[in-house]
Parts: sequence; structure tokens; C-alpha cells
Amino acid sequence: MRPRQDPYSTLPAVPPFRLRSEDIADGESLGVAQTSAIFGGPGQDRSPHLVWDGHPAGTASFAVTCFDPDALTVSGFWHWALYDLPASVTELPAGAGDTGGSMLPPGAGTLLNDAGRRGYLGAAPPPGEAPHRYMFVVHALDVPTLEVAPDATPAWLGFRLVAHALGRARLSPVFGLPESF
Repeated sequence: MRPRQDPYSTLPAVPPFRLRSEDIADGESLGVAQTSAIFGGPGQDRSPHLVWDGHPAGTASFAVTCFDPDALTVSGFWHWALYDLPASVTELPAGAGDTGGSMLPPGAGTLLNDAGRRGYLGAAPPPGEAPHRYMFVVHALDVPTLEVAPDATPAWLGFRLVAHALGRARLSPVFGLPESF
């Protein structure tokens, strides 16, 4: 079995703030809506509802990411990378990660995820693996825009997030499929 490290534990420490959801919870299994249909599963590829508060004073914008550190790659798997959310936005409705970005405020950007899709991609671990962790993180940032090109990668966004982080809020649900799926 592979070691299950927390990739955020190696980043510079920043204060935590509170993240809640009507759809997901720490350590709980994702519902069908947050899993993927693209890879042959029963999912809906619908991003979860997220709401946050208690972020640090001076927050000028937010970014929201979803990362699977347990994917069978050397780099994990980015499911969602949303950036340049205005500081006045502290809630995203379920489905805000749709590929058209229709529920996002003006100026917010979404990068391609690791499946080459611009929006949220639901969980789709290989059948029979131990459940994967899906790290939904809201990043409070000290700049109103990260000046990230729309063709940048989520890894590049990650560099910008570390450079401008004031705080981080996290929820890490899990999901796995039985061997006989």
C-alpha cells in the first residue's frame, strides 16, 4: 500500500478558516452527484456546494481547488482549479463548477483539470483501490487577481497560491469503487 501523505502539510503554514458544505464532509464518502460519469461511473460531475467564513483580514480574493493525492500517478490528479473569485464571494452553489462557468462571478477563471476539461470533474478512482481522498480547498489570497493565464496548469496555479496565501480552509471527503464495479 502506498503511503498516504497530506500534500498540504509540506506547504508554508497559514491560518485555517472554516469551510462547510451541504454536499460533502470530511472523511465521508462522496455522493453520486460529485462522482464522474465521464469514466463510466454513475456520477454527475457536479461540484459540491461550498460556503466559508473566518478568513483572514486583508483577503483580496479566493481560489478553490479539488485534488486527489491518491491517484495512481506521481503527481496526483487535479479535479478542479478555480481562481480570482472576488473577496465578496464566500459561497458557491452546487454545480458552480459546470464546464460553462455559468454560475461563476465575472472575472473568475477555471483552468483545465487533469482530464483536459474546464470545470469540475467528479471522483473516478479505479475499482478495487482503497478509497481516494478528494481535497477541496478554499485559498484566501492577498491579491485580487493571480494573473494566471487561462492555459496555465493547476500546478502553476499552485505556485501562485503558495506565494499569495493568507489562509486555507479544507474538506476532504473520500470515494472508492468496489472491485466488481
